[in-house]
Parts: sequence; structure tokens; C-alpha cells
Amino acid sequence: MRLDEIDRQIVAWLQKDARASFRTIGSEVGLSAPAVKRRVDRLLAEGVITGFTALTDPRALGWTTEAFVAVYCEGRTEPDRIRTAVAKHPEVIAAYTVTGDHDALLHLRVRDTAHLEDVLQRIRSEPIITQTRSLVVLTRLLERADPLGR
Repeated sequence: MRLDEIDRQIVAWLQKDARASFRTIGSEVGLSAPAVKRRVDRLLAEGVITGFTALTDPRALGWTTEAFVAVYCEGRTEPDRIRTAVAKHPEVIAAYTVTGDHDALLHLRVRDTAHLEDVLQRIRSEPIITQTRSLVVLTRLLERADPLGR
């Protein structure tokens, strides 16, 4: 799949405002609304666009604390086993395999530090996990949905 500049502009528009009409996007990228719709349909079919969602403020929903947790596992644990172990904890909003001493890095969102402690206990009780190290986020300095910073 090869994206041209108009495809990239459409994706950027949708990242900025997924509720923008095809007419609005079309007027900005030089296409008719039906042409934009055809391109969006193609981008969905090709897996470039994987869905649409509402962005929320986690604090407004009561999730005021974030943490990154380095996870250490027994032996050589396969990434699928780590994914399975951490996916059952809804507070884990992202999980990554990474370089370094630890096997994975988890991004958690919780209500408060008591909730964080509970989640850490549950994660540590997973049979494959031998140790964790946590970093609590104090201030979010920068967060981008678009890797180009638009």
C-alpha cells in the first residue's frame, strides 16, 4: 500500500478531528466529498486507518495517576505470554517489549496510588512475572497522536 500526499493529508485531518465531514476535508485537500469518502474507505480496507475513537481526559473520568512499570519475567518468556498475562488487567493501557534488563514496559492508568498498589500486586501475582519496577508520572509534558507532531 502506497500513500500519496492527499492520503496523508486526509489521515492527518482525521487524526486531528475524526468528526470532520468529508466535505470539509475535501475542501482542504482539493477533492470532492465522494472522492474523500472513497479514499477513506480504501484506507480502512487497507488497514491504514484502523478505527475511529473519542479521545477523553482520563482525569475527568477519575483516572488521575499514570505509571510506567518495567516487568521482569522468568527465563526467556515469549511476548505472547507477557501479552496474555497483562491484558487481563484493564489498567494496563499499553504494553511493549523493550531493550534493556527488563522484558516489557507497561503503561498503567489508575485512580490513585492505592489503586496502583493493588494493580501492581495483581500483576506481580502473574506466574511468569518475577519482579516489577515502577515510575509514577508527575506531569505529562508532551503527548502526540500524530508522529509528525501536526
